[in-house]
Amino acid sequence: MKRPRVDTEASHRLISRRAALLGGVQLAFVGALGVRMQYLQVDQADQFRLLAEENRINIRLIPPERGEVFDRNGMPLARNVPSYRIVIVQEDAGDVDAVLDRLSKVIALDPEELERVKTEIKRSPPFLPVTVAEEVTWDDLSRVSVNAPALPGITPEVGLSRVYPRGSDFAHVLGYVGPVSDYDLERIEDPDQLLRIPRFQIGKVGVESKIEERLRGKAGARRVEVNASGRIMRELDRREGIPGSDIQLTVNAELQSYVQARLSEESASAVVIDVDSGDLVAMSSSPTYDPNLFVRGISSRDYNALTGNKYRPLASKTVQGTYPPGSTFKMITAMAALEEGLIGPDETVYCPGHLEVAGRRFHCWKRAGHGWVDLQNSLKQSCDVYYYDLAVKVGIEKITAMANRFGLGMRHDVPMSAVARGLTPTMAWKSQVHGASWVVGDTVNASIGQGFMLASPLQLCVMTARLATGRSVSPRLVKSVDGVEQPSGRGTDLGMNENNLRKMRRAMYAVVNDRRGTAYGSRIIEDAMRMAGKTGTSQVRNITAAERARGVTRNEDLPWERRDHALFVNFAPYDNPKYAIAVVVEHGGGGSKAAAPIARDITLQALYDGEPPLDAYPTKDRGRIREQQRALREMRPVANIAGSDQA
Repeated sequence: MKRPRVDTEASHRLISRRAALLGGVQLAFVGALGVRMQYLQVDQADQFRLLAEENRINIRLIPPERGEVFDRNGMPLARNVPSYRIVIVQEDAGDVDAVLDRLSKVIALDPEELERVKTEIKRSPPFLPVTVAEEVTWDDLSRVSVNAPALPGITPEVGLSRVYPRGSDFAHVLGYVGPVSDYDLERIEDPDQLLRIPRFQIGKVGVESKIEERLRGKAGARRVEVNASGRIMRELDRREGIPGSDIQLTVNAELQSYVQARLSEESASAVVIDVDSGDLVAMSSSPTYDPNLFVRGISSRDYNALTGNKYRPLASKTVQGTYPPGSTFKMITAMAALEEGLIGPDETVYCPGHLEVAGRRFHCWKRAGHGWVDLQNSLKQSCDVYYYDLAVKVGIEKITAMANRFGLGMRHDVPMSAVARGLTPTMAWKSQVHGASWVVGDTVNASIGQGFMLASPLQLCVMTARLATGRSVSPRLVKSVDGVEQPSGRGTDLGMNENNLRKMRRAMYAVVNDRRGTAYGSRIIEDAMRMAGKTGTSQVRNITAAERARGVTRNEDLPWERRDHALFVNFAPYDNPKYAIAVVVEHGGGGSKAAAPIARDITLQALYDGEPPLDAYPTKDRGRIREQQRALREMRPVANIAGSDQA
């Protein structure tokens, strides 16, 4: 049946409206698409071109060459030498286990290290190289190269490795480098991106750590083209990094080597300072260790041997060790009294062997006492009672203030690890730390360097340098950086009465050169080289009244760790001081027997800038010294300047 005309026209109008609506929607969509395409292809073209370039081009850091370290005469102490290593790329190797098995037949490989390598390969992308062996010899490298066709994916590489040519001589000064650890990254607020390079090495302790940023240098960069999986296709350009700064230390390598040998295997330390400049020309702790063992990771056996040694070879005793200074502190007590005008050089104190203070008896080291003694004789014979008497007159606050002026109780600015502040106590300190009031007995103990008083060998050496010069000599360990001289440690005038300083120096001279002096056995015969010094013996245990009544047990009869520490400080030559020396022998017994002979030998070695003539020693000692010098020459290692043995 034919549809009515009216219905047909209505249907056409409806279709036309729908078509128009649909066409409008399509036109709007095409228009929007065109606008969007113009925005992306024209307006944002530069941005997307940059994004595409960044997807294709990567920036890779180039580790800089680490700065080297030298002694004051230009002798190398820390160097970079070529280091050969073997790496494997998993995707080129195919069957990794089979390739590593063949490699182990070509060169010797540690089974434990091989397991580590396999674990690392599983964690790494297949195109990244993994180190199989480091610091391989040239012979091993040659064997790998010759067998290259049978070792797919194995590649020999050359880089730089840190080496310490002087071995153990400078372990406690230089420290060592090692791979960056998670702990290293956590303690650095904004770590350099260099530190995130696998197996990148930084200073761990000592100078290597404290001057790390200058030694490290600045990274270079190379632009490389990579594919979608991140594999390097080619290198586009390269910008080399800035090498680290070369550091020249104030230490004298030959003197340091002698001091280290002279300390031998004692648990001891020695510091030598140039009193004119503050230069630390020797800083030795004994026993020591070889820092080369730590560069690529020390074995558990070697590390346990070091940590299990009761003499603590890993500790830098020169700056970390703090000890009761014992009688070496008596010059400070005397200077406090002299500067206050409380005593004169001729005033005497009677020593019956003890002094009663506040109902307690304080004993002198000499049970029978020294009788009447003045300032010079009290120091010469190390009479304790004389200084007990001074302490009661002066008081702890002035004694501590004087100690601070002479460099005790402060952390000296030297780039070494864990530099100790020591302790020069005050009334407020005891109240705050111990919650107890200061008593006069504390002052009496402090007057002879016992009780709470603590000092490091470095501080005792600075104290002696200031006594010798009257200047605020400060220790300097870095002589120059990239050839630029660093500030001197000469210091300014301490503001002390020069007459009082001369009295102390004369008394110290008598300690060594008067027949009744406690260090007379360690004197120097050569007039132009004569030294002034002071012995010290510090107790590490309490002596009970019962033991004192039956007789104090000799150090030789006690276990090592309960024996007294032996100390000695000196400067020389007396008339024109050049060096100040401090020696501490842990649990060595008496300072006159254990520490003074070592200090005398070091002093002569420094003054003569080499082995001194035998006629500088007392006649009775020359035969023994001749044999000692011969033995020390044999003990001192020949420096491996090129570092070839470690490479």
